[in-house]
Amino acid sequence: MQTSSQYNGKKYLNTLATSVAPPSGYGRMLRRWLLGKEVREPHQTPGPFSVDLTALAEPVPAAVLRITWLGHSSVLLEIDGKRFLTDPVWGRASPFGFAGPKRFFPMPLPIAHLPALDGIIISHDHYDHLDEAAVRAFAPTGVSFFCPLGVGAHLRRWGVAANRITELDWWQRVVIGETHTLVATPARHFSGRGLRDRDSTLWASWVVLGPQHRAFFGGDSGPFEAGFHEIGAAYGPFDLTMLEIGAYDAEWADIHMGPEHAAAAHQALRGRLLLPLHWGTFNLAFHSWTEPVERLQEIAAARQLKLLLPRPGHRIDIADGAIESGWWRSLT
Repeated sequence: MQTSSQYNGKKYLNTLATSVAPPSGYGRMLRRWLLGKEVREPHQTPGPFSVDLTALAEPVPAAVLRITWLGHSSVLLEIDGKRFLTDPVWGRASPFGFAGPKRFFPMPLPIAHLPALDGIIISHDHYDHLDEAAVRAFAPTGVSFFCPLGVGAHLRRWGVAANRITELDWWQRVVIGETHTLVATPARHFSGRGLRDRDSTLWASWVVLGPQHRAFFGGDSGPFEAGFHEIGAAYGPFDLTMLEIGAYDAEWADIHMGPEHAAAAHQALRGRLLLPLHWGTFNLAFHSWTEPVERLQEIAAARQLKLLLPRPGHRIDIADGAIESGWWRSLT
């Protein structure tokens, strides 16, 4: 275990007191899950969605910031000549390949068709952010992984060479190719993939700095406005923030933001364009599957925030400004 100010000798801690257990109890949650009337999944399979492979095969220009949202928290980020992939999840958000939350739509981009990557960025080890099968598929390619402390053990177990893994504590940074910098920054969340490993690895948000552009990838986080102000003061303003808006509920209000807190985080970070993540892909909460984006749109209109709402697999250049595809509207 690497030394960290967030580690108390037994587990990693948040900077704020954070509750994971539902205040109303697991029994009430189970009843809500079984009896709730929310439309938590689309009535028909969205798409089909696909990526323009011919365009993706071209080199990344030296002064361009592009994103391709692949669903949930998986984003292909092209920034100033380099490509990074965040939280790659191709399968179910579950420890089982045959059960658990499955994607609403197939991944728009097969792993075999991905262009060469300069790194894969992992925010934490939950199943909807770290896909064992995907990691095993990436391992033989020799791609580099960047992750919070402790997560490297999972990657090594799944075949990633130790010299291809960089584990960082909050506020640590690594320079890539003399032009780009990744910084692991704080988040308010938790970790664990089983019954006995709760908070045995660290969770993080990430700053991606290129010569021309700055991007922020939030991973998962509960309300953490002072922390986001600190990150924004240190590394902002950001051309792009990528923040979770879905899977929120009063029962776990400390560990997921929802649209209101995501909008506040975007402003605290001094972001220009906001790409909402963590919605529209898995059934992980009690709200309807389109509620997060619909609420965010209302908030953005009131606060004059600029949103990126592309259809999955659509590669967009942030220089083109805000985009609203509305791909989800015909599926409710």
